Amino acid sequence: MRTRRVFSFVVLMTLLAGVSLGGTVFETSYAASNDELIAKRRAQLEEQLANLENLIKQQQILLDNKQGERQTLERDIAILDAEIEKARLAIRAQEVAITELEDDIFNRETTVLEIEEKMSKEKESLAGLVRRTAELDDQTLVELIFSGKSFSEFFEELDDFQAVKIALEKSFRELETLRDENREAVAVLEQQKASEEELRQLQKLQQARLEDQEAEKVSVLRVTKGEEERYQELIAANQRSAAQIRAELFELRGTTAINLGEAIEFATFAGSKTGVRPALVLGILKQETRLGEFLGNGNWRVDMKPTRDQPLYLVITETLGLDPDRMPVSKAPNYGWGGAMGPAQFIPSTWACYGGYINTKTGDCNNRARNYDWETFWAGPWKYDARADRLRNVRGKQSPSNPWDNQDAFLAAAILMKDNGADAGTLYAERLAALRYFAGWSNATNPAYAFYGDGVMGHAAYYQDQIDILKSLSD
Repeated sequence: MRTRRVFSFVVLMTLLAGVSLGGTVFETSYAASNDELIAKRRAQLEEQLANLENLIKQQQILLDNKQGERQTLERDIAILDAEIEKARLAIRAQEVAITELEDDIFNRETTVLEIEEKMSKEKESLAGLVRRTAELDDQTLVELIFSGKSFSEFFEELDDFQAVKIALEKSFRELETLRDENREAVAVLEQQKASEEELRQLQKLQQARLEDQEAEKVSVLRVTKGEEERYQELIAANQRSAAQIRAELFELRGTTAINLGEAIEFATFAGSKTGVRPALVLGILKQETRLGEFLGNGNWRVDMKPTRDQPLYLVITETLGLDPDRMPVSKAPNYGWGGAMGPAQFIPSTWACYGGYINTKTGDCNNRARNYDWETFWAGPWKYDARADRLRNVRGKQSPSNPWDNQDAFLAAAILMKDNGADAGTLYAERLAALRYFAGWSNATNPAYAFYGDGVMGHAAYYQDQIDILKSLSD
């Protein structure tokens, strides 16, 4: 009797807690025909995606080969054409990947709904069983004697109920497990879809930039009328105008205004301390904020991740004696968090390991021992430690490093690029380091992020030309 009462209580409490149960028959998979359709659709999408990624690789090979040729009209036009085609292929690849994810999400959501419908029926069955079990629990031996039912009939009926209860309990557990697994899968797929949507938006921005380059191609062809000799004259004319480049501004406004000569000086200093090519440092800052032209119009209270970056941000601004509400930070895009600071766009949680901020519980900036979960770690408390301030130590400053200070920003970008492997000096290592700067180490080799690395390397090539021209003029 005690066993029956305990089981009845457990099932009843489960029902009262609002757990959604399932159908009377447990099915472990879709119908075979539905499985075949899903498998066929997935295979088609994966084939399309593989073909597109192969075309992207071919375009990259073409770019690499053309970059090695001397500067000619034919080469430069071919590079522009290849870059534009590569961006278009990348966007198409993302659209295929997003479609595949949408199909997966739809199928899994359908599975969850079917399971919950079965669980609803199971709930009714279990509720009826609870009521019947309660009736049996309330019967006494005296009532049994006067009921006219034999002991053997009573216990036979009881054994039948026990068997049903065991089967229903097993079905309930299996259905509940499958429901939770599917819900977790849907959550993961939704996150992946958000990531893919982010990439599509970013690549559309890249496409717009490449369309500008296509317009440049049209302009070059119009000026040169396709004649190689005239194109070489145009290149020479551009080089002769290098003196004007000295006065070019990075269009940094207000108190952060800086001319090209100062920027090259900062990048050269950073390069001498890290082994990272100065033109590459310029390329990173150009890609991130158009070399400081736009530092962001976000609000740290709204756009910065509360659990990770806001506590650190307040300590950073307090240490620097700055008003947190007046400092420019990046606005959160529609796919994630903002709050990046200064020309190099460091978020507070990344700046900690470069600007000298440590968690007082762990004594480090990166939760190295993993003694705390990440939310607990980011909550702090935090403090500034001059000994951990990498930028201050390199520059020999007497004050804490500042992400909004131009020279600190250049040096921070260079040190992070060195940490990412850019000091190896090869074009491959530089491009990979730039991708790690943007997407992190785990996503750096994802073909979808290639546009960022290509953009940085294109800017770096431009600035290398300017540095070489200015150097030749000064010799």
